Amino acid sequence: MSAIAASPAQDSHGHDHGQSKFHIFVQIAMLLAVITGIEIVVIYLPLPHLLVLGVLAVFSLVKFMLVIFIFMHLKWDKLLCTILFFIGLVLATGTVTALYFLFAVGDSKPVGPAYEGATLAPVAAHVLSV
Repeated sequence: MSAIAASPAQDSHGHDHGQSKFHIFVQIAMLLAVITGIEIVVIYLPLPHLLVLGVLAVFSLVKFMLVIFIFMHLKWDKLLCTILFFIGLVLATGTVTALYFLFAVGDSKPVGPAYEGATLAPVAAHVLSV
């Protein structure tokens, strides 16, 4: 007889399957649905707008982390893959933020003598005045 025997919770490759990934995925999906329901309720509550935005941002962050770690399998990947993912996420966030401020509406007003006498359409005039 072999001295090394696989325990019932492990398969022949030594992987632990105490709870299958399918059950984890279903539980996370139900949790995401509950959080989404809470977000919908929060929107309709008579709360200050900044509080609503803060609560929605926190819930969105929680849902984002659950999705990337469970459904994108970062929980089971090597640490290097997770670090590379977050480096890319930080770079993308910085790029989008920089582009947002670079091309902000207030900074996009036409200037110069050619535009001084020009009239804008009512919608464009309203957008540029904001």
